[in-house]
Amino acid sequence: MNTVRLSQKDIALFFLPLLLNVQLMSVSHSIINAGLARLDDAVVALAGFSVAMVLHLFVASPSYQNHTITLAMVRSRKSLRGMLLFVILIASWVSILLALLAFSPIGTFILNRVLGVTPEVAKGAREALSFLVLLPFITGLRGLFQGLVIRARRTGLVSIATGVRIVMLFGYLWLGQLWFSGTQVAAFALLGCVGTETLVIGFFAWRVHLPPDHADEKNFFDILRFGFPLAYSSGVQQMVPLLINAIISRLPDGTLALAAFGVIRGFLFLLAGPMRNLQQAYLALVRQAEDYAVLVRFSIKTSMVMALIMLLIAWPLNEWLFGTVMGLDPAMRQYIAWPLTACTLFPFFYGGTNLLRGWFAGAHMTARLGRSTLYKVLFLVILWPLIIVLPFPVPGVAVAVFLLLAAEICEAWYLRNQRNRLLNGQPLVPTEATKVK
Repeated sequence: MNTVRLSQKDIALFFLPLLLNVQLMSVSHSIINAGLARLDDAVVALAGFSVAMVLHLFVASPSYQNHTITLAMVRSRKSLRGMLLFVILIASWVSILLALLAFSPIGTFILNRVLGVTPEVAKGAREALSFLVLLPFITGLRGLFQGLVIRARRTGLVSIATGVRIVMLFGYLWLGQLWFSGTQVAAFALLGCVGTETLVIGFFAWRVHLPPDHADEKNFFDILRFGFPLAYSSGVQQMVPLLINAIISRLPDGTLALAAFGVIRGFLFLLAGPMRNLQQAYLALVRQAEDYAVLVRFSIKTSMVMALIMLLIAWPLNEWLFGTVMGLDPAMRQYIAWPLTACTLFPFFYGGTNLLRGWFAGAHMTARLGRSTLYKVLFLVILWPLIIVLPFPVPGVAVAVFLLLAAEICEAWYLRNQRNRLLNGQPLVPTEATKVK
């Protein structure tokens, strides 16, 4: 048994570059939102791109687990080939679904009937989606390359690649405004900068040398059995913002709520998004029960810092950041302030959920992660008619934030309850010898 205890410093050295990476990625989305806010008819453009990104994240989310699957399953060149086949399989399926949304009557039905957005917002969303059809192949390979680099504990290289993405984004936004208009500018810039990031992290991953053979080798079918529940879980996870958009779009201030929720989700991605890397930290660092407790304390401290920054953005920095930097008008800034304040709770629950997801992934019990996200979505489906039939006298964006927090609490409670029932007197962290079957 490993007797070297995990320290806060060990976690920080591994986690902070990944935290920086997520924040740099979210900065890119905020930069895109700032560009849209300066276009003619900014509210419609922001709402259209927000809806497009929610749809894209929902459809493409199965490929966003590739770095976790790579970290858990790739041991040598043989398993790397199996993982590459898995990436191509998932990306092909996602690309077909995006094409249906962008170019077929199915997309019109979903946008107009299911999500209930206005024709102008639907048009902008479909124009953005038409650029993103090839993005799943790019993000799929990026996740594979990131997993190889993270497994080698070279997490700083992931942040460097994302930094290059941010720098190139400004150039792609400038080029996009010369060739396109509206949401097409944002989609073109996103496609270009993510493609550049993938090339850079691919170069770094190429320098990570894997052994030709490994005793615990995994083939394509092993990877499929492990990865499919994670991919399915990730897809269902993205139904949460999709359902929230569908609910708030039917409220009296629907278009304004969609635009504001898109801005808030950008900042949540910036400040709470890094907490998802606790799942990778668990898989890479936790070797004994005491390590898990150290990681929990690290999660709480990090969440407190993120919550404090969120409060500063919501109030003292509101006028400068939302007004001067992002170009939002005073009414929109005021509309966002209190809902963003409530979001200070989100990093704590999101961090706890991802720690638990790491526990189940480490025990190779990924099927339960699919169930947890399914129950979370069903919870929102139950609330949907209640909110529409009995409208509350609060802004639509406040309803959106309430639903987001409630869904995360639901999943965290379920996973914690399941873990406590499964342990049944076993060691806190499943090891190779004590894994729950």
